[in-house]
Amino acid sequence: MDQEDRELLRRCRLRLVGDLQVAPLWDALLNRELFTPDMIEDIQRAGSGSRRDQARQLITDLETRGRQALPLFISCLKDTGQDTLASLLCASRQAIRRDPEAIRPLDPEPAVMEPMVPKPSSQETMKGNADLAYVLSAEPCGHCLIINNVRFCPTSGLSTRTGSNIDCEKMQRRFCRLHFQVEVRYDLTAKEMVQALAQLAQRDHHALDCCVVIILSHGCQASHRQFPGAVYGTDGCSVSVEKIVNIFNGTNCPSLGGKPKLFFIQACGGEQKDHGFDVAFVSPDTEAPGSSDEADAVPFQGGPEPTDQPDAVSSLPTPSDILVSYSTFPGFVSWRHTTRGSWYIETLDGILEQWAPSEDLQDLLLRVANAVSERGIYKQIPGCFNFLRKKLFFKTK
Repeated sequence: MDQEDRELLRRCRLRLVGDLQVAPLWDALLNRELFTPDMIEDIQRAGSGSRRDQARQLITDLETRGRQALPLFISCLKDTGQDTLASLLCASRQAIRRDPEAIRPLDPEPAVMEPMVPKPSSQETMKGNADLAYVLSAEPCGHCLIINNVRFCPTSGLSTRTGSNIDCEKMQRRFCRLHFQVEVRYDLTAKEMVQALAQLAQRDHHALDCCVVIILSHGCQASHRQFPGAVYGTDGCSVSVEKIVNIFNGTNCPSLGGKPKLFFIQACGGEQKDHGFDVAFVSPDTEAPGSSDEADAVPFQGGPEPTDQPDAVSSLPTPSDILVSYSTFPGFVSWRHTTRGSWYIETLDGILEQWAPSEDLQDLLLRVANAVSERGIYKQIPGCFNFLRKKLFFKTK
C-alpha cells in the first residue's frame, strides 16, 4: 500500500473502528480477493471477537494487502451499503493526492498547550497505569528463549539455514538491551524443542513481567484449530505453533498468568510469493560476493516430504496476553539473506532499536510489516495477530 493510503487509514482509524460494520464485509472482501478465508477467520477472532476488535484488526491488516487495497476496500464498503465511510475515504484520498498537505487528521485530537512545567509524556503516563499498559518494571524483565536451528540431519531433506546465526545474534543483543535474560539453544530436534519450551514454562515467573520465545528454523503448513503452521526440529520432525503456544497457557504455566507472552517465528508459510515481483535484497554495490536470498521453505506437498513454511498469523482458544508474530502469512515464503540474515529479523531489530523507547508493541510490529513488505514489493508480508489486553512498552536502556 502506498504511504499516502496508509496515512489516510491511520488518520481515519478512530472513525472506521467506531462505525465500520464488519459482518456484511466478509463476503465482499473474499470476492475481491483482499483476504483469504484463513485471514478472515483470524480477523474475526481478534481480541475479544467484538465488532470493534474485528474492525481494528481489519484496518491494521488492510495496510499489508497491496497497492490496490484501499480502492478495493472502498468498493467493498459501497457494495455493503456503507456509503458514508466510502465517501469519506474516497474524498479524502482524492484530496491528499491533489495536495498531500491538504488533508488533516479526521479523528479530532485535543489541542495541547505548551506546559508551564514538565509533564510526563502520554507514553510515560500509560506505562505507569496498570489498567492501560502492562507493567514491565522487573529486573530482568523476563526470560527470552531463542531456538536457532541451522543445520539439519541429511535424512530430513532440509537445507542448512545460512545466515540464521546473524539473526540469532541480533535478537540476543536486542533483547538483552530490552532487559531480558536471554538463553540461546542451537540445533534442537523436535523433541528437544518441546523439552526446552516446557522447561521454560515450568520456571517460576512470579517475580518477572514478561516472557519471549524466538524460533528461527524451517517451517511447514500443518492442520490447526487456532494457530497455523509448524516449525521443524533438526531431525526433520515438526512441532506445531499451536502446541508451542499452549505450553505456556494458564494450566501449564500459571506464574505467567496475566503477563504478556510473546512469540516471534522466522520460518516460511508456503511456496507462494505475494503480489509483486522479485527484487534484490541489497544493491549490487553492497551485496557480498556469493551471497543470495534464500526462502525458509520448500513447496508444501501435503505428505511426509520436508517442507518449509509459516511466519504468519495466529489466535488463541482463550485469547489473553498472547502475541504471535510470524515473518509471513500462511502459504507464502519468508526470505533470508545468506550474509545478512532474514528480512523479518533484520527489520524487527532495526524497528526495535529506533522506536522501542517511544511506541507500544502493536505499533512497532505494524512498522515491521510495512517495512518488510515494501522492501520486497509485497513478495513477503509479515503477519501478527495478538491478544494482548493492554499496551506493551518495552523497558529500554
